[in-house]
Order: sequence, then structure tokens, then C-alpha cells
Amino acid sequence: MSKLRTGYTTGACSAAAAKAAVIIMVGKDHDPGEVEITLGSGSGVKTVLPIADHSVLDNGARASVIKDSGDDPDITNGSRIVVDVFWEKDGDIIFEAGEGVGTVTKAGLSVKKGEPAINPGPRKMIAGAVREITGRPVRVRISIPGGKELALKTFNPKLGVVGGLSILGTTGIVRPFSNEAVREAIICLLDVAIAGGHTDIVLTPGNIGAKAAGRYFNVSGEQIVEAGNEWGYVIEKAVDRNVRRLLLVGHPGKLAKLAMGQWNTHSKHSKSAAPYIAEIAKNEMAFDTVESETVEGIFEAMEPEKRKRLSDLIAMKIVGAVNKKSGGEIEISVALVNMKSELIGSKLGGGPWIK
Repeated sequence: MSKLRTGYTTGACSAAAAKAAVIIMVGKDHDPGEVEITLGSGSGVKTVLPIADHSVLDNGARASVIKDSGDDPDITNGSRIVVDVFWEKDGDIIFEAGEGVGTVTKAGLSVKKGEPAINPGPRKMIAGAVREITGRPVRVRISIPGGKELALKTFNPKLGVVGGLSILGTTGIVRPFSNEAVREAIICLLDVAIAGGHTDIVLTPGNIGAKAAGRYFNVSGEQIVEAGNEWGYVIEKAVDRNVRRLLLVGHPGKLAKLAMGQWNTHSKHSKSAAPYIAEIAKNEMAFDTVESETVEGIFEAMEPEKRKRLSDLIAMKIVGAVNKKSGGEIEISVALVNMKSELIGSKLGGGPWIK
């Protein structure tokens, strides 16, 4: 199998386009076909990116780069990253959100409320690229045509980033199927919730759990953080941030894996919870279960009263595992739901969860 190809972040593409625009503005090259930039995180690594097109503007210049995400299924792959740079009379480098780039409207993110959603890493990369060419003050406006529509498929609406995508990337490199971006997005959700004054947080694997949390419990949408498969990581970060209570809401097919000690619940990194649940039903409750490869199949075949008792026991075991993982620093509650987002069992501690 051939090695997966890496790509470049929106931040790296923006830095290359900004540098090309400034090269045109100072008259160094009127037709830059490619530019060299230094990647982020202080690595000192340099790379060359092709410039898709460029033009002269009144008091500035425009250049664009087509984002190549390599073999990563990035939503922005193939997007045109357009950067307009204009001379300013004073100051340093001013960043501006153009079409398809969002604006931050909530506290808790790495960019201040009211600022364009251009993260600190990309800002540093762009500034470094510009300052290789000129020390004069400039205004940098980044646009992504179609970015407003693409952003609706990301975490941005929930994070309070409105109007488009964020310019991201600490290193400048997109590594195929890396969970780095996923983890960053999840922690952003957690930080926004905390900045909003919430110390009681709901963690869910995804939409099924999120829907149930809103239906059965006294929580706001801002309190609900979709942890995906990154349970160990998110719980550790919750402890670091002094979260007071956690309510885990989700399908037992995912959450029972935590009781099994599997803190990344992706199927690539964890075993199915079905045999574990069937064994508990048989050995600890003397319940007969149908042979099923899925957890949903096991629960669906059970009588309602037995389903509730087994679900409550599984929830209790999950609470115990998460308590141990968090070092007892957070009060843990667990609610289990089926694929229809219907509550089937729980182990609830104190707190304001119940409607």
C-alpha cells in the first residue's frame, strides 16, 4: 500500500497567497507562479506552494492558492483561498475576514470575540511570509468562495463562528486521517461552553446522544459537547479545566466501551461492546440474550423491564470507569439511549440534569 499524501492547511495556503500578493506589490515579481513559505510551530521547515492566479488591485494585490489536502478527506479540499493585501498608512498587519471566512461571536476560542476567525498559528505564518518581503503596514483580507455554505457542515455554527470557515493549522501540514483537527474542534466546543459560564457539561458521541440530551435533561445547546470517539482525551481536558459535572449521553454500543477501558471508541481502535454486554447480562443478571453482532440487537430483543435493568447496570459500570479515569475530580452521570434517541437506562448523580 502506498504512503498517504500530506496536504496543506488553510493557514499555509493563506500565507503563500499573502506572500505572492506582497511580492507583486513591491514590484519584485509581477508573475509569481509559486512561493516558498516557512511552516508553523517553529519547525523552520520550508515548502513551496503554487499560485493559482493573481492580479493588481487599487493600493494592493490579490493572489490565490487552491487548497490541496493531500489524501485527507478535508471539507476544504479544492477550495480557492483568496488573499487581498493592501498598503496601510500605519500600524502593523491588520487581518480581515472576506467572503466565506467567519467572524468569532463567542468567548472561549483562541481568537477574541469580534475578530476574524483566523487562528493564531495562521496569523503568525502569514505575518512571517509578509515580513520576508516588506516591513510596511498592510491589511490582509482572506476569502474562501463558497466558505459560508461549507461552514454549515462544520462545528463553526455551534462555536459561534458566523459567516464562514475558520483559517486553521498550527503546523501548516494536513496529515491524512489525523485526529489532531478533530481534537482541536472538540476542545473548542468545551472551551466555549466553559466561557459561557457552564461547569456542568454534557458529552455525547454524536447526534443521537445530543438529541436525547436536549429531550430528557435540563441542558442548553451550548453545554452539549460532541466527543466523537475521543473520550479519554476529552475527559482529561475536562479535569484540567475544572469541570464540575459530566453527563454522558449516548448509545451503549459506544459508551459501554468506556467500561471496557477503551477510551478511543473508533472501531479501528476498539472492540465491539456486544460480547461484553451479553456476558454481563448472562453472568451478572442471569438474563438470556439473543446472539447478535450489535448492541442494539441485544437490547431490542429484550423485554422492557430486563432492558431497563441491564441498561442501568451498564450505566453504573460506565460511571465507575469514568470516575476512575477522571481521578474522582468530576461528578459523573450516564444516560443510555437507543438508536431512536429514546432513554433506556441511566445512573444519575446529583446536579441540575433532571427536567
